[in-house]
Amino acid sequence: MIQSEVSNRVATIILNRPPANAINRQWTDQFHTILDELEGRQDWNILHIRSALRLFSAGADIKEMQSAFDAGQGVESLVSAVRDYQKLFARIEGLSRITLAEIGGAALGGGFELALSCDLRIVADEARVGLPEIRIGLLPGAGGTQRLTRLCGRATAIRIITGAEMVDGCTAVELGLAQWHFPSASLRTEADKIVRRHADQNGLAGRLAKGCINAALDTTSTRGFDLEYEGSKTLLENTESQALIKKFLAAKATS
Repeated sequence: MIQSEVSNRVATIILNRPPANAINRQWTDQFHTILDELEGRQDWNILHIRSALRLFSAGADIKEMQSAFDAGQGVESLVSAVRDYQKLFARIEGLSRITLAEIGGAALGGGFELALSCDLRIVADEARVGLPEIRIGLLPGAGGTQRLTRLCGRATAIRIITGAEMVDGCTAVELGLAQWHFPSASLRTEADKIVRRHADQNGLAGRLAKGCINAALDTTSTRGFDLEYEGSKTLLENTESQALIKKFLAAKATS
């Protein structure tokens, strides 16, 4: 259903639940278990989420929804599932390391909400992404209304969500839903390049920088400046950072 591995400072989670990588309770439980394991390790700098299938994820498990309604527990079960999905995606968003979703095919509903919980998204030109829940009288309740609005602004969120619009990779980047788009044939190669760039950086510096960036979102507080100061002090006292600084200064001195 979900596979994971850590290699060369990259943690990779591979979605592999044919035919649509549908999201259900068992899926979220397994994802949490993988995150539990990763958070206990220090040998990775970036989390790379991708799919083993042609699509990324079509969203919630329709069979699970149907089963809940047939059992007379539809409303209670689905409301509880929404909270479960919110908790998982908030956990992914709150990871101290950088996270990237590689979207090679359709990412819809909860599948796109999973991608939105990541820091970065790279998408194939041919892919389709969107939050079409309103078509069946629902809304993207696993964080989609909040994260999409923060990323793209109110007008774009209204356009995508209330219009149930699905867009291709190029349009997704134009609207701010993703950071990079490439033809599907080269997506994996380009994603690996981006992942490698982050994995090769100083891990502590990356985590501290992400914390500072997150603090900048709170415009009512100046806490971010304090975090910059504290982070700079921590890094200047760090042996690995000192070695990198000395290497940089030595290279400048001889150039």
